[in-house]
Amino acid sequence: MGRGRSEIKRIENPTQRQSTFYKRRDGLFKKARELAVLCDADLLLLLFSASGKLYHYLAPTVPSVKEFVERYEAATHTKVWADIRQERRAELEKVGKMCELLEKELRFMAVDDGEQYTVPSLEALENDLEAAMHKVRSEKDRRIGGEIAYLENAIRGRQVERYGLCDKLAHAQTLKDVEGGATATSLGNGLDLKLGFN
Repeated sequence: MGRGRSEIKRIENPTQRQSTFYKRRDGLFKKARELAVLCDADLLLLLFSASGKLYHYLAPTVPSVKEFVERYEAATHTKVWADIRQERRAELEKVGKMCELLEKELRFMAVDDGEQYTVPSLEALENDLEAAMHKVRSEKDRRIGGEIAYLENAIRGRQVERYGLCDKLAHAQTLKDVEGGATATSLGNGLDLKLGFN
């Protein structure tokens, strides 16, 4: 009895989907190895899982992925690596310009007595410094306010705890007085505890 054909659609159960992925991946890599060995084919197989993990197979006759991609570029007259290099070059230029701008601003903020500054440039520097001071003061005030609120809450908590302990102590003292009123007065050996209560 042969296996029936199943409909090819997304497996909804994540555990079953992952298990099927691993089994099919292993089968695909096995077929790729067989094709490379039996037919002496150069083969590169790249596979990304749903979680983004990379799995790859490179035929033993292929020296490296880079050389294989370069062969692909030559055969198809397209540039795969060039796009990545151009993106990196553009990113490096952008970062370089940002560094130059930051260094220029830093040099501008450090007023040098030997330099001749114009009044508008000094006014711009003054405005920048005032804005920076405002930001620093605002952050300092915010942090101090947070610490004050924390300390006030801690004090309130300690006061509530103290009042609770005082109530418990007063209640215990009342019970003690009620239970042993006569014995407490006869044992009086001069020891009197003052707790700050009237």
